Amino acid sequence: MKIAVAGGSGYTGIELLRILSLYKDLEINQISSRKYAGRKVKDLFPFVSGIYSDLIFQESIDIDSSDFFFLCLPHEPSVELVKKIYDKGKKVIDLSAAYRIKEKEAYTVFYGFEHKYPEILLKAVYGLPEIFREEIKKALVVANPGCYPTATLLGLYPAVKEKVVEGDIIINAFSGISGAGRETKQQFHYPEAFGDSYAYKPLMHRHIPEMENVLRNISGFNIKLRFTPHIIPVSRGMIATITFKTDLSKDQIEELYRLEYRYEPFIRFSNEPPHIKYVLGSNFCDIYVNKDERTGFAVVITAIDNLGKGASSQAVQNFNIMTGREESFNLLELSVSGIVYP
Repeated sequence: MKIAVAGGSGYTGIELLRILSLYKDLEINQISSRKYAGRKVKDLFPFVSGIYSDLIFQESIDIDSSDFFFLCLPHEPSVELVKKIYDKGKKVIDLSAAYRIKEKEAYTVFYGFEHKYPEILLKAVYGLPEIFREEIKKALVVANPGCYPTATLLGLYPAVKEKVVEGDIIINAFSGISGAGRETKQQFHYPEAFGDSYAYKPLMHRHIPEMENVLRNISGFNIKLRFTPHIIPVSRGMIATITFKTDLSKDQIEELYRLEYRYEPFIRFSNEPPHIKYVLGSNFCDIYVNKDERTGFAVVITAIDNLGKGASSQAVQNFNIMTGREESFNLLELSVSGIVYP
């Protein structure tokens, strides 16, 4: 199987290369980067060794030359490239937000462009395996979830599915700086970010319609989220603290979660609030479930690697499902002992 990675010079692209290099039964035969076209992977990332270190970044991807496609591009270029791949009948996993939301109007409001292909929007499958595994198996287009939505939705799914949430849902989430990508921006420059932390886009974050869309599909109701993202001065990793009222007791809410996720290879339960360090470089989502009996609020805290389960390793989990492999193939071995960049 020949694999193409479009946008391979960003954080998610190089993380994909790190994981896919573990596969002996496929070949990455194309990797693109407009900025670094003509340069070898090892020139840009000296730590990459082995068969892909001499791979040369191309200006663009030739659809006829590969069998399967990973897109790590900005949203608007992904809209067009997914359409071309889909028309060829080939499979693609898109790591942008270009096909995550079913309502095309949301793209105008939250992303600033008009989506041209609503018919593919309706056919694209949201790539959160713990919820949409059966649909992913048959999909041509998988829209890989964002990092904030992955951490949030995995923390909400059992409770929303069983309709034990009462009233408002409040999420405070904290992401490492790599979530902003490799492009230089002043607020993410090291001297600016070090020792600092702040909330951003607390009223109109673009991941909100993505999360509410999935929750509506699960529950059948229009659930509104009170979501506040924050930047913390670490390279990678993410924590989401989710609170909602419920009549279930502490033991009942914990049992509900453990029962729902009992067969999931990448969900781990923690008796203490999870740490970012415990999931770095991995595809795990660590979950802590408890209840504040004094206020009646359930407290669910999740930790993921925003470049792992929040992006590239989850894309490979979807790839395994789409190609008939064991879902955890080459993913359980990932850990903090592996090569982690940045």
